[in-house]
Amino acid sequence: VTWVSFHSSFSVLLIMALSNSSWRQPQPSFFLVGIPGLEESQHWIALPLGVLYLLALVGNVTIIFIIWTDSSLHQPMYLFLAILAAIDLVLASSTAPKALTVLLAYAHEIGYIVCLTQMFFIHAFSSMESGILVAMALDRYVAICHPLHHSTILHPGIIGRIGMVVLLRGLVLLIPFPILLQNLVFCRATVISHAYCEHMAVVKLACSETIVNRAYGLSVALLVVGLDVLAIGISYALILQAVLKVPGGEARLKAFSTCGSHVCVILIFYIPGMFSFLTHQFGNHVPHHVHVLLATLYLLVPPALNPLVYGVKTRQIYQRVLRVFYTKASS
Repeated sequence: VTWVSFHSSFSVLLIMALSNSSWRQPQPSFFLVGIPGLEESQHWIALPLGVLYLLALVGNVTIIFIIWTDSSLHQPMYLFLAILAAIDLVLASSTAPKALTVLLAYAHEIGYIVCLTQMFFIHAFSSMESGILVAMALDRYVAICHPLHHSTILHPGIIGRIGMVVLLRGLVLLIPFPILLQNLVFCRATVISHAYCEHMAVVKLACSETIVNRAYGLSVALLVVGLDVLAIGISYALILQAVLKVPGGEARLKAFSTCGSHVCVILIFYIPGMFSFLTHQFGNHVPHHVHVLLATLYLLVPPALNPLVYGVKTRQIYQRVLRVFYTKASS
């Protein structure tokens, strides 16, 4: 709840700041194509995207509600899961509504400031999601390698500080994106071949020098993903080392099963992102509509599937969801 309300408040502040700083030059509006090359069938593509968004809303709100109202779930793993669900809500809601209006209602135009604001939140909260996955890997490491000190090491105060660091990292690293874009001059057609405002797609429209924007965007992507994947890899290497020392196959299987949900979420987040990044950087022969679809799915699939993964694979969450629906059905 706090993260979603923060999104609304910060959106207003960012729009005001960008408006005040962009008075020097005319502000172009942008035209979002949607899925280039598939304009005739875009309304059919919108249907599965709408289903993914609905799943993301219902699933993540349910996860937050269950953890918020059940004091027995106020443990590190579930608190991090609640933060992840809040980030997923913001990420999906920053992307899907405008993308769906483009694909269904053909409302292609988007204002300059609104475009930069959407771009900032999409990239900032993607960075935050990656950071929370690192924090969840740390939680699994402490739970398996130092089980007796788990609640002492990761007490609520530490979890709050970790969440604040993840939030600030996303803001500090990504706020230069819209600021640097303010210095660009757009003198050609401002048509974005995307269903939402993506950073490099906007940068490519400028007719002024963009080397700083391109270099900074690539540096942030490599820094965030590189360091986060390295941290997750180290955590799981230490977990694997500790589990292999445990005598008995059943005990090892139980230790591995506690990481199952987190590993699934990591794969759901990083694999589509990796394909999207590689096709954008090196996929000269990949059709552009494939890249746009991958980039859109990258922002909607993880928020939609994460609650399902944790709901199915985590017994405590699954039982409480069933209890809530059973109670409502009985009444």
